[in-house]
Amino acid sequence: MVNLVEAQKPLLHFLVRRAGLRQHTVDVDGAGTVMSFWVPKDKVPKDKATVRDITPQAADAAKTKKAETTTTTAAAADRPAVVLVHGFAAEGIVTWQFQVGALAKHYDVYVPDLLYFGGSTSPSADRSPGFQAECLVAALRRLGVERCAVVGFSYGGMVSFKMAESHPDLVRSLVVSGSVVAMTDSISETTLERIGVKSSAELLLPESVQGLKALLSIATHRRLWFPDRLHRDYLQVMFTNRKERAELLEGLVVSNKDATVPVLPQKILLLWGENDNIFNIELAKTMREQLGEKTTLQSINKAGHLVHLERPCVYNRLLKEFLASVTAEIPSE
Repeated sequence: MVNLVEAQKPLLHFLVRRAGLRQHTVDVDGAGTVMSFWVPKDKVPKDKATVRDITPQAADAAKTKKAETTTTTAAAADRPAVVLVHGFAAEGIVTWQFQVGALAKHYDVYVPDLLYFGGSTSPSADRSPGFQAECLVAALRRLGVERCAVVGFSYGGMVSFKMAESHPDLVRSLVVSGSVVAMTDSISETTLERIGVKSSAELLLPESVQGLKALLSIATHRRLWFPDRLHRDYLQVMFTNRKERAELLEGLVVSNKDATVPVLPQKILLLWGENDNIFNIELAKTMREQLGEKTTLQSINKAGHLVHLERPCVYNRLLKEFLASVTAEIPSE
């Protein structure tokens, strides 16, 4: 029987390609760590040992490219880079399907799959957000990205905070939705108690249709209905590498005594669903105060944790306004 979720991927990939992106794998460290990326088609390095095309007709495209002289316009060369970092329940392009086209007209958009999502993997035993951040930074540098804005959702937001803290030379600005700087003991316990689950894995690694329905009901403001078959197909396609992902969740939590709020030099936008039931708006307000005067908070009503999917038009407008304001300041740096 055809998997309905898998069957929709060619259409989604077609739309992303129409927006000017191509899918590649990036050799992060030469030791087996690879990350899958959607990257601007005119910004792919020529080093095929590091970056390999995994899109359809890659071989034919490579032959054509050999016979051509690739030129990049000054406008394209100067386009700011934006990196979209996904959350825990879906790979990159599924998470950001409503944002890629809206941003690709004016920005070089990069959409990675974090380790153990999509085609990304590593032999390393390190499951921390810091390791994810370092691998993502290394991959971006191999792709030739020197400066970028990073947009992180949920789990991807924690990875993005680590990137901004460790590599301010790379991360120019930061947008975070439905996330925290660090998942401390107290935040984890309070969140799980409020939601009514015993562990993060119970919520974020559902094993049944009922478990996935429960996750969606918590993550969205409005009740969504999908047939059970679609839920089953989604579980089969999107929840692979369960052992590694369970270890990622274990690697998230840090003790309260070890947690500190970093002093970040970047401008930060906290872009929140007003009805987020996982990381609520009060938590976002506290985080804004902790992060300091360069941080702003904007909330979107009638939207939950999946704010970028529930209210994509509003989300995209606010996101583009922030990115435009940061871009306008680039010459003064």
